[in-house]
Amino acid sequence: MFVDEAIVELYAGAGGNGCLAFRREKGVPLGGPFGGNGGKGADIIFKVDSGLNTLLDFKYNRIIKGDSGSNGLGKGMHGKNADNVVILVPPGTVVTDLKTGLIIADLTENKEEAVIAKGGRGGRGNIAFATRNNPAPNYAENGEPGEYKKVKIELKLMADVGLVGMPSVGKSTIISKLSASRPKIADYPFTTLKPNLGVVRVPDGRSFVLADLPGLIEGASLGSGLGDKFLKHAERTRVIVHVIDMSGLYRNPYEDYKIINNELKSYSEKFLEKPQIIVANKMDAPDAVKNLEDFKTKVKDEVIEVTALNGKGLDKLVYKIADLLDKLPKEEFKDDNFESHVVYKFEEEVPFTITKEDDAWIIKGEKPEKLLLMSRFDTDEAIVRFASKLRRLGVDDELRRLGAEEGDTVKILDYEFEFKE
Repeated sequence: MFVDEAIVELYAGAGGNGCLAFRREKGVPLGGPFGGNGGKGADIIFKVDSGLNTLLDFKYNRIIKGDSGSNGLGKGMHGKNADNVVILVPPGTVVTDLKTGLIIADLTENKEEAVIAKGGRGGRGNIAFATRNNPAPNYAENGEPGEYKKVKIELKLMADVGLVGMPSVGKSTIISKLSASRPKIADYPFTTLKPNLGVVRVPDGRSFVLADLPGLIEGASLGSGLGDKFLKHAERTRVIVHVIDMSGLYRNPYEDYKIINNELKSYSEKFLEKPQIIVANKMDAPDAVKNLEDFKTKVKDEVIEVTALNGKGLDKLVYKIADLLDKLPKEEFKDDNFESHVVYKFEEEVPFTITKEDDAWIIKGEKPEKLLLMSRFDTDEAIVRFASKLRRLGVDDELRRLGAEEGDTVKILDYEFEFKE
């Protein structure tokens, strides 16, 4: 089954909790801190496997979770880092963050990797907080939560050559004759319901990857037929082979030629930059020669004449494609909206917002929420540290500016606190 789009939820692993522990040694204050750090949570990594050509695995696996890191232990023992989750994807995989709409990974090369969701760092044990002024800290951190992302995964096939044309013009027959690919072939429109890839071996030892794309119709770039779903696969080809039914039994060859080129242009201006080879198929039909002569009066480009059914003219086509590919530089295919292989850089956002709902002040923001989740309130010293960090973040000043008074209720996530001057 061919699957080229999927929506997946990713939960990276949380960091392990730091340990609050003390040595029991004579002459060391409170025995000395001895709690180790927690281990890092699992990253979720996508890695390219050139042997794959579908996103089928994501059809049945819509939620991917990473393990949490191990908690720190006494005697200064750090928790173990969780093993990263590595998901194999085919070349041409594009990953888009649905929350921001931005592309966070565009994977094209074999074994290329990208961290899609980062695991949380391990919480620090109290041994990590020891200073000259506070040699025996009585607090430790919880592990950082792992990233959650809901992403769209999209496949854009990586082929050297793309066969395009109206339905039933003979594209599937051509790829079946030139490669080991065996697509379904029948005498009715839209026989091909998914792209087919085949490796073409040139007699002189060269080779290239050929993609047979489902037939296009007028309006394909706007969603008619199957076109908008599969035109994206032609974006990353280096050469377009435009197959035309020259028999003229059902359609006008020149009109078909204009319609297909218009759809390619409407979908992406990139198609105008790609070399195009025109192939006149079904030249064994009674009116094919006459129709070709009429076609050539309107189109001045070279036309390769073939009869795919019996293989006539296909050798010339194969050499023509191979020679053209030799002249073209290898392209690095990255989406126009993609800036980096791994992450986007964002401007610094406001660290928090404060609103009043009913009789409570609601604090929202990644920084105060993460601070809360990583704080442990099992000692007075830990509570003081949490309040101090909020104050340095500017929360107290903002509450006063908004009119908060001593004794007011302040909420972060599901936790309630009392505001004090």
